[in-house]
Amino acid sequence: MRLSHASPAVSAVFDDPNLVSCAGLAPVVALASRCGLAALVGAKLTLKAKGGVNARVKVSALVAGMVAGADSIDDMDLLRHGGMRRLFDGIRAPSTFGTFLRSFTFGHVRQLDSVAASLLTQLARTTPLLPGADTLASVDIDDTVRQTHGYAKQGVGFGYSGVKSLNALLATVSTPLAAPVICGTRLRKGSTNSARGAGRFVADALITAKAAGAGGTDGQGVVLLRADSAFFTYDTIATARRHDVRFSVTVRMNPAVLAAIGRIDEAAWTSIVYPDAVWDDEQQRWISDAQVAEIEFTAFTSRRKAEHITARLVVRRVKRLNPRTTSSASSNEQGELFASYRYHAFFTDSLLPLIDADQTHRAHAIVELCTAAGSCRERSTCS
Repeated sequence: MRLSHASPAVSAVFDDPNLVSCAGLAPVVALASRCGLAALVGAKLTLKAKGGVNARVKVSALVAGMVAGADSIDDMDLLRHGGMRRLFDGIRAPSTFGTFLRSFTFGHVRQLDSVAASLLTQLARTTPLLPGADTLASVDIDDTVRQTHGYAKQGVGFGYSGVKSLNALLATVSTPLAAPVICGTRLRKGSTNSARGAGRFVADALITAKAAGAGGTDGQGVVLLRADSAFFTYDTIATARRHDVRFSVTVRMNPAVLAAIGRIDEAAWTSIVYPDAVWDDEQQRWISDAQVAEIEFTAFTSRRKAEHITARLVVRRVKRLNPRTTSSASSNEQGELFASYRYHAFFTDSLLPLIDADQTHRAHAIVELCTAAGSCRERSTCS
């Protein structure tokens, strides 16, 4: 007796000429047109190679395809299904888009970066994209690894993830009232270091974020740059200071940081309870309480004195479940300094009170989860 009499293979084609499979593209394309996407491409992109004609139309179509879910050249065929040709002009075959994209050089990609930055500025002026950005805005820097397959892709390599991939730098801008919005991207070789080129990238992202309203038109609002320990470099933090923004960057537990933590008085630790529990990978458990303290710290002391940066080192410590003990009473060995706690520290010049500074920095982890997932679909999750 057969459990199912259904066909083992099913193929569905959206071929009704009177219906549109992606009707939601209509308002998106209208908004892009209102913000001048085609005009920006025409003014900034100087692609003169074969296949580079009608760049305004092709870039607009590529944007529409990605919004509709296309993640490869072949997927761009979804724009030709059903009644899409009756709804939109300028639809091209996937092979045409392939020829167009393969004619790009790095210089042309940078021109598209300029187009994207200008479009974001226009979007922020046209829509309530970043409410509250004139008071407080956060710019988060992170990199992500995307696995690739095959041997012909340029720049593919084995990076810190241990898989063959490409590496992308991402910058997002958000506010307490708005989910993260991408304000900068940079595709790099898979084997590159996370912080390579971060100084220039951070500068571009901050310029774009401010043009989109971060900090307000008069510059009286606060812009906070947040990043993980991979970006704890002089170039990153010095760039933040040159652009007159605050920074909050996780530090590596090097000897100088450990020595500073050891100087914190025991009475200086303040207990906090997280409104949302935080997952601890090392201990494989949810953590809802911890202690925080701060101490003045000078970073990058190996550089010349003019480049030393002094700010707050905010430290969070969490009790270990099974702290390792030593029999100091029966031997001359000194007990381990950090045996009972796990420490997490970040370097910041934020003016927020201690607990608020810690909570604000931890919000960077939420943005990292959005980056790892590839999108920020849930506003309530990311904001």
